[in-house]
Amino acid sequence: MAIFDTLGKYRNTGLLILRVGLGAMMMVHGLPKIMGGPEMWTGLGGSMKVIGINFLPTFWGLMAALAEGMGGFLLLLGLFFRPVNMLLAFTMMIAALVHLGKGEGIMGASHAIEVGIVFFSLIFIGPGKYSVDKR
Repeated sequence: MAIFDTLGKYRNTGLLILRVGLGAMMMVHGLPKIMGGPEMWTGLGGSMKVIGINFLPTFWGLMAALAEGMGGFLLLLGLFFRPVNMLLAFTMMIAALVHLGKGEGIMGASHAIEVGIVFFSLIFIGPGKYSVDKR
């Protein structure tokens, strides 16, 4: 359709909308985990058992909380874009494995899988020109 032909010119605007929307939602999701303190971090870090990591659960939980909360903020800005998306994709992979391990099936893990695919894809796409990284 002719009306959609010109939308290709707005690729960077689309990336900006995607970055701001996902970044804001990751901040909303991650900041309570950061504020939850060591008890929450320990429970969250225990999720690393799904890949055989049984040590330092508080550290891993804090890293996951920071990946979601602060990573969301950096995603929103487009700063350290590719490393942040790598961390977020990894975090979503662990979340998906936890849901699957609990027997929730693909429907229980679908949100983490879907968002993980987006983060993984953004590693290749880049932040666009309306970002701090400006690639």
